[in-house]
Formats: sequence, C-alpha cells, structure tokens
Amino acid sequence: MSVPALAPAHVAGPVLAVDGARKVFGGLVAVNDVSFDVRPGELVGLIGPNGSGKTTMLNLISGALKPTAGTISLEGRRISGLPAHAIARAGIARTFQLVRVLPSLTVEENVVAGAVFGHMRVWADEAHDVAHALLGRVGLSGRGHLPTSALTYIDQKRLELARALAANPRVILLDEWLAGLNPSELKIGIDLIAELRAEGRTIIMVEHVMDAIRSLCDRCVVMNSGARIADGSVHDVLADPEVIRAYLGDSDA
Repeated sequence: MSVPALAPAHVAGPVLAVDGARKVFGGLVAVNDVSFDVRPGELVGLIGPNGSGKTTMLNLISGALKPTAGTISLEGRRISGLPAHAIARAGIARTFQLVRVLPSLTVEENVVAGAVFGHMRVWADEAHDVAHALLGRVGLSGRGHLPTSALTYIDQKRLELARALAANPRVILLDEWLAGLNPSELKIGIDLIAELRAEGRTIIMVEHVMDAIRSLCDRCVVMNSGARIADGSVHDVLADPEVIRAYLGDSDA
C-alpha cells in the first residue's frame, strides 16, 4: 500500500492564506504583519537568516502558537486561534526543527498516530498498512517494532516525516527537515520531497540548504527580523539585494 491518495482541494484559490500575521512576545515582535498565499500543489521555501521568524511562522500556521493579530486560513476557513489538534484535523501536518517523537510508542505506532488523528483518518488494520508503507518509503522498513529510542537522530527525522504523511494533510510544513543529513542522505531527502511535490502535495519548507531550495521550490518567501522582505521566484529572490544584505550584511551586499 502506498501513501494515501491526496483528496481534491475543497475550494478554488489559495489552499493557505496568511494575512497580516503578527506574533509578539513581551516587547519582541517575532512575526511582523506577514502576508502570503500558497496555492494547491505549490512548494514554497520559507527562508531567511537565523532568528528571522520562520519557525515562529510555522508555529502560527500549525497552532503551536496563536497569533497576536492577523488571520490564517486553510481552504477559505479561518484556522488561526484554533488549538493545534483541530488544525491538524483540518489538514495541517508538520515536522519540527527539534525532532518530536512519541517516546512511549513504537516506531510503527508513531506513524499510526498520524493516520488515526490526522486529516484523513484511517483506523485499525488500514492504519497499520499505511504506517508500514510509509516507513518503507522514508527508509525505515523493518524497524516498525523498535522503540523510538533505538533510532538515530536522522532516523527519528524520517519517522517524523512518515507520521506527518500518514495524516494525509492538505499542507505539510517541513522545518529544516534536511538539516544534519550527510551528502548521500541529503540526495535521498531531496528526491523524496521532489516525489511528494510531483504527487501534488502542498509544502512549505523552512530550509538553509540552498541546493534544496533551488532544486525543489516553486517560490520563496523571505523573512528578516520578523518581516517579509521578498516573495517571488527562487532566482529573483536569491538575486534580490535586500535578501543578499539580510544574509551577508551591508558590507557584502
């Protein structure tokens, strides 16, 4: 059994719309009135220097944080302010910059949890079939019976991706999923994400591996100091003087 078939989009227009999203922690503005749309089947790179607000933006989309202001909508339905589990069921799944597995469950049970509690929920034997297929797809075939503690950090990242895919979400959020991979693993990871894109999956990818951004992304949204400073094709964005300045500083721009 392969990855569950992607259900057709429910509405025309953007699958995800971020409108004036703002997040303030005390006196720190981590996300400053950011807006962007993501179309169905689009792979958008969310990039920027460290501390620019990228992960905070993913936390707002996934419900790990609630925005101070602004709205986030999925297929025309406002999801900002909903609890994380409700947003997951609505169709958002993610991986984390710092891996989060369910340590009391086996590897396969972690993926089953994604199938049971995600967007397109399946149960019992079907959920285990989905988990088995996805573990094979991410390179963890034959390890479903193991505790998560038996996996290396890189393999825990693979597990997290399988769990996100098991939810069959409308939008997948990848937070530096390629970070820490060696060159051969990086090639496998890029190819896997390319396969997901070819299936019509909608993906927002926070990533510092520019080879992956160039080869995978349809478009890039660039953040710096909490604000969106560019939005466009990968070529145009990476050649933008303001983007170069954000990464390299004024002396090198």
